[in-house]
Amino acid sequence: MIQDKVVTADEAIALIRDGDVVSCSGFVGIGTPEELIASLERRFIETEGPRDLTLVFAAAPGDGKERGLNRLAHEGLVQRAIGGHWSLVPKLGKLATDNRIQAYNLPLGTISHLYRDSAAHRAGTLTKVGLGTFVDPRQNGGKINARTTEDLVRVMEIDGEEWLFYKAFPINVALIRGTTADAEGNITMEREALMLDAQAAAMAARNANGLVIVQVERIASSGSLDARSVVVPGVLVDCVVLAPPSAHKQTYATDYNAAYSGEIRVPVNKIPALALDERKLIARRCAFELPLGGVINLGIGMPEAVAAVAAEERVLDHLTLTAEPGVIGGMPQGGLDFGAGINTQALLHQNQQFDFYDGGGLDLACLGMAEIDRMGNVNVSRFGSRLAGSGGFINISQNARRLVFAGTFTAGGIVTAVESGQMRIVTEGRTRKFVEAVEQVTFSGPQAAAKGQSVCYVTERCVFKLRPEGLQLIEVAPGIDIERDVLAHMAFRPIIGDVAVMDPRIYSPKPMGLAAVLQDLQLTDRLSYDEERNILFANFEGMSIRAEGDIECVRRVFEGMCARVGRRVALIVNYDGFRLEESLADEYFEMVAGLQRKYYSTTTRYTTSTFMRMKLGDALSSRQSAAHIFETHAEASAYIHANSHVAGAT
Repeated sequence: MIQDKVVTADEAIALIRDGDVVSCSGFVGIGTPEELIASLERRFIETEGPRDLTLVFAAAPGDGKERGLNRLAHEGLVQRAIGGHWSLVPKLGKLATDNRIQAYNLPLGTISHLYRDSAAHRAGTLTKVGLGTFVDPRQNGGKINARTTEDLVRVMEIDGEEWLFYKAFPINVALIRGTTADAEGNITMEREALMLDAQAAAMAARNANGLVIVQVERIASSGSLDARSVVVPGVLVDCVVLAPPSAHKQTYATDYNAAYSGEIRVPVNKIPALALDERKLIARRCAFELPLGGVINLGIGMPEAVAAVAAEERVLDHLTLTAEPGVIGGMPQGGLDFGAGINTQALLHQNQQFDFYDGGGLDLACLGMAEIDRMGNVNVSRFGSRLAGSGGFINISQNARRLVFAGTFTAGGIVTAVESGQMRIVTEGRTRKFVEAVEQVTFSGPQAAAKGQSVCYVTERCVFKLRPEGLQLIEVAPGIDIERDVLAHMAFRPIIGDVAVMDPRIYSPKPMGLAAVLQDLQLTDRLSYDEERNILFANFEGMSIRAEGDIECVRRVFEGMCARVGRRVALIVNYDGFRLEESLADEYFEMVAGLQRKYYSTTTRYTTSTFMRMKLGDALSSRQSAAHIFETHAEASAYIHANSHVAGAT
């Protein structure tokens, strides 16, 4: 045993034994212990040991070239690899696709949870994540090649429902990274952009009588660290390695950005507007799906542009953007900074973020798409010998309440032009994306359709919607011919009914005025009219009135709806979870009273909140408006039914 925890990288790596299961932290370059990885490679080249390691990684700690786990792509060094994302570790991926090592691709979030379950000595992780995809054992159980035979995933039935059980495995060595360590091995992460699964992986190794090696950029004296800032306690840590700055960049693209660590906040209203090319057109159409006040995940690549459009349209403040490694709020970054965020509201451990995601916490996810088939299946993970891996895609796509896939209609050299508000295809892409059957199912269309998930597929020229029978073409861009520009470049014929023209504002160089559009669209979605009973139902659950514009939106949408009905209606409003800025209360209730006098025959409101019932009653009574306020929908409906003979304002 080494008594002094602060050692050199070579001294720490010398403790790794043949056949060890080695987990490595890192999300692209964030949290990737480059000095430790380099030392492990150096030891193997010089001594041919250690041999036959199993590498475990949730996201891909690599840059797509030479850094990160790409350094460890040596036959003999690695016997098996279990990873969530593979595209940034192509050298390791080639060993897998060439059938030279055993290899698995499991969902990123599930690997994060397996660290926790391994630490707790549970048998494994039980989840619905992966059902109907390539990690379902009825497809290939996440196995990448023929050499890989052990089943890590199996189907279980509990109370008539199918679940997937992912087998846990011991972690012998955890390679992680932090900012500061003291002599006892307590680790803080104040200059790191993410915490990832460092704590869970360290616990897993410690509880398996394994080894925890931590790379840091500075050493502090004993007793000087704030206990509340310690992410990995010293009781879990065996070795601390002080790395040179060149091996401890905050991300692969950035030496250090104080905004990534939350040290400062930076202005985001000066993000340059995107050029009006196919990337912006797709992002604009996706932006029409943004739920104001909602929690959103934007995937890497094409979906990143949605944030730029939201910033240009001044709706970013109405959204909570998140990133799978733990970022809540602010603006997630892209490229080799992907995973970091600026102006974040909170930073979670990666496994905690996937607890939130898997439980349905996302109101919307916007993700990329590479192959799509007639049943709405999407492949982003495997294309012949090219192994991208699923990353967090399966967790996110399977569990978001609403899902938007974004990408160009074809790939490889596509060139488009917008002329006088019309879309024109200058050069068609060489590769079809809409194929008869995807090579690998990363997202299951039938699974999503069976549970009623809202899914659409947005391209620069058209939009599809997922139906139980398969893909339906619902919109085309102005100037696009369906037969020539859409169907001729698909391997199957989608369902075609009434096809609308995509909003012309998408194809204008001017800002779209998206904030007002989304307010009206989303408030309209909260209204439903029963013509037979002449009842208008408004669902204000969780709605917020934060500005005068919100009040005008309510007035505008209700007046439009009532004008279309053409007679007074009975109104029922659900006020559960409704939030009203106190300074706007007088203006809001004056608007409500005005609508009531003009358009409603009978009005009832309900909320389980005693405080809200009192507030509504006082505000409406003081304006000589009827204040029939109940606790439940049933009580409100019963009152409407009992007073259906009432005519005129009350």
